Amino acid sequence: MAEINPNRSIDPNTGYCSETKTYYSLRPNVPLPPPSEPLSITQYALYLLRSSTTTTSATTFLVDATTGESLSYGEFLRQVHSLARSLKTRYSLSKNDVAYILSLASLHVPVLYFSLLSLGVVISPANPLSSTSEVSHQIQLSKPSIAFATSHTSYKLPSNLRTILMDSPEFISLLNQNEDVADFANSNMTVYQSDPAAILYSSGTTGKVKGVLLSHLNVIAIIAGYYHVTEETDPNEGPPPHPVSFFTLPMFHVFGFFMLVRAASKGETLVFMERFDFKKMLKAVENYRVTYMPVSPPLIVAFINSKLTDKYDLSSLQLLGCGGAPLGKEVTLKFKEKFPNVEIRQGYGLTETGGAGSRVIGPDEAERHGSVGRLAELMEAKIVDPATGEALPPGQKGELWLRGPTIMKGYVGDDKATSETVHLEGWLKTGDLCYFDSNGFLFIVDRLKELIKYKAYQVPPVELEHLLHSNPEIADAAVIPYNGYWKGDVHQMGTFVDTVAEGLILKQVAPYKKIRRVAFINSIPKSTAGKILRRELVTHAISGNLSKL
Repeated sequence: MAEINPNRSIDPNTGYCSETKTYYSLRPNVPLPPPSEPLSITQYALYLLRSSTTTTSATTFLVDATTGESLSYGEFLRQVHSLARSLKTRYSLSKNDVAYILSLASLHVPVLYFSLLSLGVVISPANPLSSTSEVSHQIQLSKPSIAFATSHTSYKLPSNLRTILMDSPEFISLLNQNEDVADFANSNMTVYQSDPAAILYSSGTTGKVKGVLLSHLNVIAIIAGYYHVTEETDPNEGPPPHPVSFFTLPMFHVFGFFMLVRAASKGETLVFMERFDFKKMLKAVENYRVTYMPVSPPLIVAFINSKLTDKYDLSSLQLLGCGGAPLGKEVTLKFKEKFPNVEIRQGYGLTETGGAGSRVIGPDEAERHGSVGRLAELMEAKIVDPATGEALPPGQKGELWLRGPTIMKGYVGDDKATSETVHLEGWLKTGDLCYFDSNGFLFIVDRLKELIKYKAYQVPPVELEHLLHSNPEIADAAVIPYNGYWKGDVHQMGTFVDTVAEGLILKQVAPYKKIRRVAFINSIPKSTAGKILRRELVTHAISGNLSKL
């Protein structure tokens, strides 16, 4: 992040500087380690963990709700050290090697991440449900020297790639070597903050998957923000309960990855499942007294619509952190009506920004329904007119550009895509149409590439989807262009669709935004982060595979 010139006039409400046409974060300054200081993600997270006054070696860190097995912080650190030492000595893994990881969530995955990162090995976790061809594409991008898989996923890997099965006796033995726990701060493995740390795969909602290269600094900066910038607590309310989070998001996704590191750095307890199941999730919230869940919008809709929520004690739940896709005001209000004691706090980020961008902090900011919060600490932003390239002031819509220490190093093996996405001055073009309001809150309108052109107008599909979601009879909806007309793909709506299109939409939008055709589909295709995969719907529509109404 560039230093802010004290002589510049920055609006204290928006963070906008008319001189530079740049938005600056209104959050408190966050201390970062000197950039030249050798420091890995593992070292930094464990340094912060040791600062905790409430976490001990006996505190539970990880809980597998599927099996009931758990790891304390003491056991976790011992296994991290044992595995790191074994991988270094027995398998000659060293700095800048790439490790491809293809596994469902398990107690072993966080141990593996922290071990490899402490060695300077670049982790490259992928969706274990990926097809063989998708895995092949990812391996071509990341060029790993070793893979970690399971007996259920290893068949997708090329036979010439050295592979360790994480559910094998061999791997288990690597976790349990009888050495004392090492002090990572004094480890002889020198990892610099500028070194590559992870290759994460973008969701590929508008094209083929890309490999996003993040450095140790990228993740350290994110964790520093979450660690140092927190809301104030009321001393009259007594000490808060020990934070217990339930992970609905996969650990291979950028959101799940940095939230895992964040949980470790703050000494929290993290509960997860191998495969997501809504009913089992509710049972886990009840059993483990979960206080916080990072979620995507479809899960919030499920909370609203499901009657199963009445059968479990969810009183421990205090907060849902929502990201991955826009969440409409109408959905937020319906959730609050059903769960008045649970806050929803939205955030915004991309794989390319390490998951950072903006976030809501505190109950007052949470009342700004529909906003993804204020610009995150250490970040700068611009709103740029896509047609003219002009940077715009608050209240005007344009493409969001971001700059800061969390911005990726680039796309692996794709210099062209990197240069098209990251400006020479360090600005990352997000591809999202956004605006800041008069109080510095960021609103996401839609993806620029997903805006539907109708005659001389541009219409954001998300706006219409939010209106459709406000009707309790609609389970889910997506809007796409089709042969120059509108097509709303709606799930489980019956003949009520015509009434919705005519009555619900027309009364609330301009005539050119009218939904002109409707079709049924078994389910709306979405990425693991909850983003609608519109290109799949367009393909279905063109091929005639949607039932028309």
